[in-house]
Amino acid sequence: MKRIMLVCSAGMSTSLLVQKMEKAAQTDGVEADIFAVSASEADAKLSGADKPVDVLMLGPQVRFMKAQFEGKVAGKNIPVTVIDMKDYGMMNGENVLQTAIQLIEAK
Repeated sequence: MKRIMLVCSAGMSTSLLVQKMEKAAQTDGVEADIFAVSASEADAKLSGADKPVDVLMLGPQVRFMKAQFEGKVAGKNIPVTVIDMKDYGMMNGENVLQTAIQLIEAK
């Protein structure tokens, strides 16, 4: 089970992308727990030791927070990336899912 956390400014704009990613995961036979949170909620989810996050993906609108999140997950082996703006704009759940899987498998 891959646990993928998407972060955006309010947690709403990524909810549609989560649905598209879940559909792609189902089609691809990938077991994944994909969810979106606002930047302010992200800390609580990251500290939830009962369910560690495998990858943290930032929406393009919060890309300026990448270094901040990298600092928060330092030493936890959690890759942090910014979702490709084209994939985000097109709500391309398959491409975003594949990026997440590649990052998880590369760690």
